[in-house]
Amino acid sequence: MKIHGLQKMTLLDFPGRVACTVFLGGCDMRCPFCHNAELIDGTAPAVMEEEELLSFLKKRRGLLDGVAITGGEPLLRPDILSLAEKITALGYPLKVDTNGMHPDRLRDLIDRGLVEYVAMDIKNSPGKYAMTAGLAELDLQPVRESVSILLEGRVDYEFRTTVVAELHDEASFREIGPWIRGARRYFLQAFTDRDTVPYDGFHAPQEAEMRRYAEIMQPFAASVQIRGMDTEHNI
Repeated sequence: MKIHGLQKMTLLDFPGRVACTVFLGGCDMRCPFCHNAELIDGTAPAVMEEEELLSFLKKRRGLLDGVAITGGEPLLRPDILSLAEKITALGYPLKVDTNGMHPDRLRDLIDRGLVEYVAMDIKNSPGKYAMTAGLAELDLQPVRESVSILLEGRVDYEFRTTVVAELHDEASFREIGPWIRGARRYFLQAFTDRDTVPYDGFHAPQEAEMRRYAEIMQPFAASVQIRGMDTEHNI
């Protein structure tokens, strides 16, 4: 497998662990506010092959205690299970980020005990999902199935929404809430602009708006937090 990026150490991407973050190319969504747009179509040049990544991980045993895999959409890759097996065989707990479009692979990772933590994006309310994902239309059944898999509670997880002023409003969260009812934790992440975002014109909501959205979500998750403002807020 080709590896499209490697952050050698992070304290942020894998809760409670000192990890590295592995970036895989390719995604089946086209979110116009994506921070990793260069990875969307899978044409970005690889920075290393799988063997080099595994060699790096062997050398970092004792310094790192986790590996986070993100994208792109890592579960788009048919060989993700093989990579996960090799990483966990080295003794590393694994965290995976996903857009929820591949519930079969998500379930396989959980069934095989290959993943410790899953972070799943909830893009928007069902009626605005395709637009927010940058698609003309979108079958939400796979996303709904992935939500249900995580709500089973067999693996630690979070749901999260990147909140964009132009795409989200109170009605969005009034619909998202019942969809993830009973979640362990839910994060609202304020959009931040970067050079890699493919389209201009997007902005972060005001902090008061973020707090209001968090209040709407509070009855539906055991923990609701805000990321991406000046500090992280517990609600």
